[in-house]
Amino acid sequence: MAEHTAHEINFRSAKFEAAYGTAKQLPPSTRPEVTFAGRSNVGKSSLLNRLFERKQLAKVSSRPGKTATINFYDVDGLHLVDLPGYGYARVSHAERARWDELIGGYFDQERSFNLVCALVDIRHEAQKLDVQMVEFLKEGGFPFIVVLTKADKLGSNKMRSQRAAIARQLGIPASQIIATSSAKGTGIDELRARIADACLEDDEDESAAVDAADAQTQE
Repeated sequence: MAEHTAHEINFRSAKFEAAYGTAKQLPPSTRPEVTFAGRSNVGKSSLLNRLFERKQLAKVSSRPGKTATINFYDVDGLHLVDLPGYGYARVSHAERARWDELIGGYFDQERSFNLVCALVDIRHEAQKLDVQMVEFLKEGGFPFIVVLTKADKLGSNKMRSQRAAIARQLGIPASQIIATSSAKGTGIDELRARIADACLEDDEDESAAVDAADAQTQE
C-alpha cells in the first residue's frame, strides 16, 4: 500500500481495478475501503469523477440503473468501492433481487469498512430507500456520512435549510452531512478530507504499533 501522510491522498491517481457481479466474486479486503451507495439517479458517477478530477473514469449513463456491478477503484493504494445504484423501477424483479444480494453480500463480509458515503439528492427529502440505507448503516455500526448531491440546483439559503431538514429526517447531526455539487465542485475538498481522515487513521495506528514494538525491542 502507498505511504501516506495526513490528508495526502492523490485522488487523481485513481484507476479502475475490477467489477464484480456477485458477492462471491469479491476479493478479500486487504486495504482501507471507502464505499459509495445511493439511488440509481442520485448522480454517483458524476460525483466520483469530480472526486477523481477525471471526466469519464466512472461511466455516466443517461439511463439510471446502468451500474449493475460492484466497481473497485484503486485510489493511491486505497480502495474506493462503487455499489450499484438501487431503486430503479425499470428493471426486472430478478435483476433487483440480484442487486439486493450483491449489495447485502458486500456488507455481510468481513471488510475494511473505513467509511460509507450514503448519497442523497439534496433537492428532495430523503426517499424511503435512502432512509432504509441510513438505518441499516446505523444498526450495523458502520462508519458513515451522508453526501448530498446536486447542491448547485439550489440557492445557498435553500441548500442550508434542506441540509438541516434532511439531518432531522435521518436523525443524524448536521456535521455528518456534506452538501456537494459535481458541477461546481462544492463540498469536494471536504469530502476528500473526510475520506483521508477515515483511511489514514489505519496508517497512523499501524505506524504507532510499529513504533511501540521498536521501542520495546530497543529496551
